[in-house]
Amino acid sequence: MSQQFSAQEQCDTTVIHEDVIASARSNMPPEETLYDLAELFKVFGDTTRVRILCALFESEMCVCDISALLNMSQSSISHQLRVLKTAKLVRYRREGKVVYYSLDDAHIKHIFDQGLAHVTE
Repeated sequence: MSQQFSAQEQCDTTVIHEDVIASARSNMPPEETLYDLAELFKVFGDTTRVRILCALFESEMCVCDISALLNMSQSSISHQLRVLKTAKLVRYRREGKVVYYSLDDAHIKHIFDQGLAHVTE
């Protein structure tokens, strides 16, 4: 996919600003951390997972509740919950035969709120 840039968006000369590069390089997180961050954002790249997280902001819920709320099969919800659990975005607890899911910590709501603020501004 090729992008066209206007003349205002392109430099007229090739100048390397070594001080800027050095500063940026020294402040960048390690590659492994950036990879993990990219993987986290991939999890937010699915509408169903975002809808599940939105539901869990309100209350912990079992798969049956989430399935009814989102009008999706329990199998589909379970699959997405596994992805969210692997990404450490949700956790679960068992109460008898029922398994309840909730957000893993408060960071998830903060990440979500920041993204929502960005897309609605």
